[in-house]
Amino acid sequence: MKKLRQPTSLQCFGCGRKNPFGLKLEWYNNYDDKQVEADFTLDDNYCSYPGTVHGGIVATILDETSGRAVLLNNDFTRLMVTLKMEVVYKHNTPTHTPLKAVGRIIKDSGSRALVEGEILLPDGTVSAKCTSILYKIPQAVKEKWGAEEEEWARTTPRTEE
Repeated sequence: MKKLRQPTSLQCFGCGRKNPFGLKLEWYNNYDDKQVEADFTLDDNYCSYPGTVHGGIVATILDETSGRAVLLNNDFTRLMVTLKMEVVYKHNTPTHTPLKAVGRIIKDSGSRALVEGEILLPDGTVSAKCTSILYKIPQAVKEKWGAEEEEWARTTPRTEE
């Protein structure tokens, strides 16, 4: 199975390497299944009820994962923002358990994309899923990136032509 690690940033809550409170997730392009993936385990720092990941953290992981689906074509400049996201919580998402987040493109029209994400339990059961509409990042947001843009560029893998 051919996979390529996606870039990371400094302070992003999802992937930021220097964010002391962040999740520090890493996403990989899975070309065989046409999806992005992140394997992770969360401890009780991210729980709501004992042994249960907080729903806001679940939504954050789904947002990041589904949003990264548009990067599956290795154009890492296509990072987008979420305009709308609908989350469905189907089962408890447990702490201290190996989990997998997957994101896929449903429709991509260039400046907008419709994407979906899921969090999978070890047995493949979907604990939560989302459908999102993404849009290209506004220039005013890009202008504030500074060191984040440098880190993104530094960690962007060099793809084979």
